[in-house]
Amino acid sequence: MKEAIVSIGPKVKVHDVPIPTPNADQVLIKVIYSGSNPKDWKGPEWTNTSSNSGDDIAGIIEEVGDNITEFKKGDRVAAFHEMFTPHGSFAEYSIAWAHTTFHLPKKTTFEEGATIPLAAMTAALGLYLKLKLPEPWHATTVPTPLIIYGASGAVGAFAIKLAQISNIHPIIAIAGKGQPYVETLISREKGDAIVDYRMGDEAVVSGIKEALKKTGATAVRYAYDAVSAHNSIPNILKVLDEDGGKLSYVLRTAPGADDIPGAVDKSYTMVGDVHQDVKPNSAKANAGIKISGKDFGYAYFRLFSRGLQEGWFTPHPYEVVPGGLRGIELGLTNLKGGVNSAIKYVFKIEDTE
Repeated sequence: MKEAIVSIGPKVKVHDVPIPTPNADQVLIKVIYSGSNPKDWKGPEWTNTSSNSGDDIAGIIEEVGDNITEFKKGDRVAAFHEMFTPHGSFAEYSIAWAHTTFHLPKKTTFEEGATIPLAAMTAALGLYLKLKLPEPWHATTVPTPLIIYGASGAVGAFAIKLAQISNIHPIIAIAGKGQPYVETLISREKGDAIVDYRMGDEAVVSGIKEALKKTGATAVRYAYDAVSAHNSIPNILKVLDEDGGKLSYVLRTAPGADDIPGAVDKSYTMVGDVHQDVKPNSAKANAGIKISGKDFGYAYFRLFSRGLQEGWFTPHPYEVVPGGLRGIELGLTNLKGGVNSAIKYVFKIEDTE
């Protein structure tokens, strides 16, 4: 099969490799469309290595491991490939763990499916596992102000969609040129608002305060930094409740993270948590805890599937980059350069020449 290898630049080379074989708890997927994420070009720079760095899979089950009962050959699925491991989504066939694979309804296209796995799960982890906001089955009925920084990007947009399902309002969405898309996601009648980060830091802070004032909110206790750029953390700290506020961010080295006061409950949202079990002899294991991020991922990926079928959960806007695997270099270069706004780049694998 053909596989794309991403190196620093980003530069991409396509080569031929054997089709991989899934283990007992994995599935082999014929990739119809692959999505892309900023980590796909950042990873080679972080690690100084080259790899098939794609993680968003949409395609058809080709083979299942011996322990798999939920999927069979021919099923339409999307999946989150385990990051920084072999057999990613930039290939004709990819491997995913069954617990991070989910059925795609007939009404959801493969292009749409490829926009969901990594970004939507990052949003879910941030809101519910890190910030501990009310989950959809315990939707809140009281005002719960929430700042979402980077609202037009895929992670931020999925965070807004999930917050809506949990009836979390007012949502203060920080966005730039993607504001028209964000406008379609929020509920103005519930106090939601958009603040333009391009107006400068002072305008962002005053814009957040003004939006809160209009709703009668005296404090904001929750903030999700889905971009970790544009002075996001310093600006959030100027409005976040200093006594018990919660802030989660998506970049381990997020600018300003080291300056977060001790009274603020800070956390790093790492989507790779859904590939982690409770480690034997760890503090959690010794306390009798058995459920982990792996189980969180299992549950929420299946919730996404149900939401797609019922219509209350939607994919992200996308652009198909021509050239199949050979288009990945252009797509990642545009991601690095900030060319895209409110869209995900996806690649149709069979278009590879």
